[in-house]
Amino acid sequence: MKFMIASDIHGDAYWCEQLVGKYQASGAMKLLLLGDILYHGPRNPVPEQYDPQKVAALLNPLKERIICVRGNCEAEVDQWLLEFPVMADYAQVLTEKRTFYLTHGHHQSMENLPPLAEGDVFCQGHTHVPVLTERSGITLVNPGSVSLPKNGSAHSYVIYDSAAGPDGKVQETLTLKDFDGNEIQSLSL
Repeated sequence: MKFMIASDIHGDAYWCEQLVGKYQASGAMKLLLLGDILYHGPRNPVPEQYDPQKVAALLNPLKERIICVRGNCEAEVDQWLLEFPVMADYAQVLTEKRTFYLTHGHHQSMENLPPLAEGDVFCQGHTHVPVLTERSGITLVNPGSVSLPKNGSAHSYVIYDSAAGPDGKVQETLTLKDFDGNEIQSLSL
């Protein structure tokens, strides 16, 4: 099983196009989006390639493959453009071994976790700064921002991959990557 985790596109058509290309090349089953899809937000600069309608046109063909949660910049009007649900505050993706809890990060966050079991994965965006770590048995993931990275971080996303290794045991990894294809960090679960 493989899926891509990304966040904070903020209406940037150029970076959304890069994301869609990386998703299609990755072989991932699902694209998990952690909010802030169309609007740049009042505290962010307007992205150079700001075009929310084009972002919607790039993502809508993938509607059967996208699981998305609401960011602090989503509004009901955004749902009119997007053909996949974007208004849920959280979502859960279940694998054989664990639950991936998806949220934007402006309500529940790495500092305010929901109830999770040891081994589960908490995914948030919002800060535009990537995080890939484990704390008290919970894996914490922030893929950073597709379009507006902060604190000197790269435009980035995360790939979750679960596959049988040479010994037949299932190996699970989370890999933070930049859009040049470079591995920034990897974490085995």
